Amino acid sequence: MNVQFKKGVLELCVLVLTSQKDRYGYELVEQISQKFAIAEGTIYPLLRRLAAEGLFSTYLSESGEGPPRKYYKITDEGRRVMNDMIEEWNAFAIGVQEIIGGGSD
Repeated sequence: MNVQFKKGVLELCVLVLTSQKDRYGYELVEQISQKFAIAEGTIYPLLRRLAAEGLFSTYLSESGEGPPRKYYKITDEGRRVMNDMIEEWNAFAIGVQEIIGGGSD
């Protein structure tokens, strides 16, 4: 898949997955990689940026498989941004599909 396509949708995917339940970084990599391949190193700078922008809060939780994990919880502002992005994405996807399908002038 085109790298620029992935960059464009990764933030939206992270927001949507985290809105479903609190998640830790590697869990997000695994979830997203089931749909399209991403490098593990791409997710952590994105998570730090989204947390710095107030879209996530974080907390540590014990893990039965090793050291405590840092979980990301979407904030009310994060949900607002996610909803705006979903609306933009849907309009964008419809427009692209119309162009690809040749159904609109």
